[in-house]
Amino acid sequence: MARTIPGHRFEALIQAATAVFLEQGYRRTQVADVAARMGLSKGSLYTYVESKEALFDCVLRYADRQEPLALPETLPVATPPPGSALEVVQQRLAGEGALPLLEAAASRRRVADVAAELRAVLGELYDALVRHRTSIKLLDRCARDYPELAKLWYRETRERALLQLGEYLETRARRGRLRRLGDPAIAARIAIETLAFWAVHRHWDPSPQAVDETAARETVLAFLIGALVKEK
Repeated sequence: MARTIPGHRFEALIQAATAVFLEQGYRRTQVADVAARMGLSKGSLYTYVESKEALFDCVLRYADRQEPLALPETLPVATPPPGSALEVVQQRLAGEGALPLLEAAASRRRVADVAAELRAVLGELYDALVRHRTSIKLLDRCARDYPELAKLWYRETRERALLQLGEYLETRARRGRLRRLGDPAIAARIAIETLAFWAVHRHWDPSPQAVDETAARETVLAFLIGALVKEK
């Protein structure tokens, strides 16, 4: 018989499982580890999900969601078919992975205020990283155990953003609007890694620095804009 549980208990499960997958990666994580984090027996956890695969699928589906958690219609959540995790990530990237300001700036031939344009481009990247903070960290941590996931995340998502930003920086430098800081591909990587640390990775820093979120965003943007925009 299908079981139902209170929404807050299922949400606690997702939070606990997310933390364990982030700490240990997919391959090393066991259902017993998540049960212990929740203070439950291993058998009790199987009333929520049928398997580790089902648990990981739920974590990917619910990571970074701002709205209240929508409970599955029946519990335990069944083991998904092979490739389900990849499909979940593909759907999210297709729906939420676009960078329209960067794409528009890269195709724009003339710009009156290059500093404002660059701020918009970098701000869009920073905000996208913040919105998907937990998902990005999960993909970084678990992609090595999922070759298909690694290919999707690194080659088709992160490398596409690096290529777009590098082309934008090269175009503006060639027209004398931005500084040419060596190789534009390396400059783009430096910019994105800086954004990624402050938007994502510092939240899992073993020695965290207490920083206001708005101050972090504004300081990072000011730093990169100051480095790239040519003085008048």
